[in-house]
Amino acid sequence: MPLPGTGADHVYTNNGNAPLIDLLDGDVRQVLDVGCGAGDNAVLLRARFPDCQIHGLTLSAAESAIAASRMNSCTVWDIESGIPDAFRFRTFDAILFSHVLEHLHNPDLVLADFSRLLKRGGSALVAVPNVVTWSMRWRILRGEFQYQSEGILDSTHLRFFTYHTADRYLLRRCEGLRLVAKHVTGTVPQWWLRRHILPASGSQLVDRLGCRLWPNLFGDQILLKAVYTPASDSA
Repeated sequence: MPLPGTGADHVYTNNGNAPLIDLLDGDVRQVLDVGCGAGDNAVLLRARFPDCQIHGLTLSAAESAIAASRMNSCTVWDIESGIPDAFRFRTFDAILFSHVLEHLHNPDLVLADFSRLLKRGGSALVAVPNVVTWSMRWRILRGEFQYQSEGILDSTHLRFFTYHTADRYLLRRCEGLRLVAKHVTGTVPQWWLRRHILPASGSQLVDRLGCRLWPNLFGDQILLKAVYTPASDSA
């Protein structure tokens, strides 16, 4: 049964996940967006790879109706039930999992299942929220832990990850997937400095430095890139 907020009438839309798309390189021609929402990542992909064919999967029929105009195809599908028949014999240069795995009962199994659709050298790109970012630590320190309609404590989140556990848990069943990049995006609390002292470029530099030095503290989202290398290639 669909989770609350994830059914046929739910529409999740944003500006896409540009830092995740930035992990793509080379000639990307076939992309599968697993949990594509309203197709916002497809807009970013089209701008960078105009000839790319993009296909999406979502549980929401309302989202699919919007996403279908932004990509080559969008299928309404419960990704925890396996791979749709239409994709079983296809391969992709990249498969995106942008803030979808935390909504699943067994995200590691879903990632392992769909990663079998990658071409040799293809990339699985994953974005999940960091549950121990500084803002969450501050809330818990004050005794607050309330589910919300969006964000890290989204009421539909079933799994929680940190910078140190995300790849260990999510990639543990993925044969042939090799982690090649892992970082975070987020902010350092510097409200007064942002308003009175630092220009935008300066505060952004502080954010990047904080995320690089203390990713588990200042990272809001964890980004993973894993490349498919069959066992025969590494023998």
